[in-house]
Amino acid sequence: MARHKDANWNLPEGRLEIWDQVHCAILMDIRDELKELNRLLHCHNFLRIPNDLNAIRLNTKRRRKQKL
Repeated sequence: MARHKDANWNLPEGRLEIWDQVHCAILMDIRDELKELNRLLHCHNFLRIPNDLNAIRLNTKRRRKQKL
């Protein structure tokens, strides 16, 4: 099946079998993008971001002045 990934669809009106192919291609593109997002969101580097941000916040926290 031809994918025509990331293609601009400039199709004439009235050919319904072509539109069915367009809908199928769009759904396949959406599926591919969702798979890529899923891979990125489960990456250990991405999952470590909250811990890294918390460490930065703690390391850059203002210190209290000691009373003399």
